Amino acid sequence: RGLVGSEMCIRDRFERVQKNKIMKKLLLLLIIITTVGCNQTGVTIVEFEDEKSNAIRGHYEHYLNNDIEGLKKLWADDDKIVLFLGSVEQTPLSELIGLIGVQHAAFDNIQMLNIQGADEPIYVETKAYESGQTWTNTWFKWSGVGKTSGNLIEFPAHISFRWENGEIVEEVHLFDPTLMNQELALVPAQVKMLSLIHI
Repeated sequence: RGLVGSEMCIRDRFERVQKNKIMKKLLLLLIIITTVGCNQTGVTIVEFEDEKSNAIRGHYEHYLNNDIEGLKKLWADDDKIVLFLGSVEQTPLSELIGLIGVQHAAFDNIQMLNIQGADEPIYVETKAYESGQTWTNTWFKWSGVGKTSGNLIEFPAHISFRWENGEIVEEVHLFDPTLMNQELALVPAQVKMLSLIHI
C-alpha cells in the first residue's frame, strides 16, 4: 500500500507541475500578444459613423439634389483638387461640375443605392493611414431613368475621397460609364449646353 500511495503522490505532483508549466506558457503567450498588440505600427484605423463619413453622406445628398454650391463646400479650390474620373488622366473640377449638370439634364430619379439592393444605406467608411493620409471610400449602385429613352440604368460605382484640412483634395471615381454615356449621347446638344450654363 505504501508503494502505491507514493506512486499516486508522485503522479499527482507530476501532473500539478505539468499544469503549472502549461499555465505559465499560456500566461507568457498572453503577455506577448498584449505587448505586441499595444506596440503595433502600421495600423489603419477604419471608421463608419465619423465626421468625414457623415460629411460624404451629406455631399451625396447635394449631388442627388443637383446642388453644386452645396458640393463646393467640401471641395478644395479648383487648383488644389485632383480628380480622376475612371482614368489615370486628371480631370479639372469644372468638368466634373459640368458632368453633374448633364447627368441631371439626362436622367430622372437619380439614386445612390446599397449595392446589394437592400434598404440599407450605401457603404461609407473612412480610413486614417499611418502615412497620414485620410480617405473616405464609398460603394453604391448608381441608378437613374433616362429622360430620352425611358430606360432604367444601373451600375456599381466606387468613389474615394482624400482629405486635407477638412477639404476634399482628391477624388477617384471608378465605374463603367458605358450605359450612362449611351443615354448622354441621346441628349440634344442645346440641353447639354443649358445644363452647363446654369452651373
